Amino acid sequence: MVEKPSSRPGMVRFEANRNLTGMGHERFDSPDDAVGERPAAVLARRLFDTGKVDAVHVYLNMVTVDLKEGSGSTGLGEILENLYVYYVPGFVPPPLEMPEEPTAASGSEGDEAVAGGESAASGAASRVPAHLLERSRLARERWFAKQG
Repeated sequence: MVEKPSSRPGMVRFEANRNLTGMGHERFDSPDDAVGERPAAVLARRLFDTGKVDAVHVYLNMVTVDLKEGSGSTGLGEILENLYVYYVPGFVPPPLEMPEEPTAASGSEGDEAVAGGESAASGAASRVPAHLLERSRLARERWFAKQG
């Protein structure tokens, strides 16, 4: 992030190292305009929360901020720099959901499902559409037939 001077007093520009809007312009004249989770809207809300900002315009990677009378740009650059920082000190990421380990009983049921058994709707197979299970079973039979 680079802060760039402006020829207009009360205006500051920031240049980010990534595109924030795609090919569109986005202007926010109040916090009520910054709706949604688009990066430009999130950034505008965070800038308005400082109490130093009258308006925000974002185009590509350029952010133009109209400052309130008598306000400076101190601290605004850090908001842009930290827009994509998710893992701050003390943050504990959620655990990954690991797939269930097949037990001996469920492993044999899975083999029956592949071999054409009736228990295809058990365990993980219950979350897979029936036509995909059948397609998989037929493909596996063809593969075993080719292997001899």
